Amino acid sequence: MSTLKLAPEYGASLFRIVVGFLIACHGASTLFAFPVNGHTVSPLVWPGGVAAALQFGFGVLVLIGLGTRTSAVMLSGTMAYAYFSVHQEKALLPMQNGGEPAALFSWAFLMVAIVGPGPLAFDALRAKVKAKVPVAAGSEPVAVV
Repeated sequence: MSTLKLAPEYGASLFRIVVGFLIACHGASTLFAFPVNGHTVSPLVWPGGVAAALQFGFGVLVLIGLGTRTSAVMLSGTMAYAYFSVHQEKALLPMQNGGEPAALFSWAFLMVAIVGPGPLAFDALRAKVKAKVPVAAGSEPVAVV
């Protein structure tokens, strides 16, 4: 059973990677028609193009685990905005208004922001490197936050 102690942490990392990849693909398909061919939108067009640019940019950051919590909060808010501004006016429930993906993404990114990036992230690597920086002789050690 001791081998399962790290399962939740690595599970959080895998969840973050998958959700980041999915939202980055969604933004990329809107901006670049890749990986799905279709209608593209300029990133300067409000709200669809701006949302696609946020989805792609912050999605890649969540995927690699860099600035994870901030990026996840931004994406959670973006998807909540999409749900309430696009889907909610059609019907009350997500099953009725086609807003299930937006609602799920919003809550998934809120969870990533709360739980954190996990061990498989550039944020975790950066924290390890920062913790191993030697203290110069004669200077006082600095607390790592």
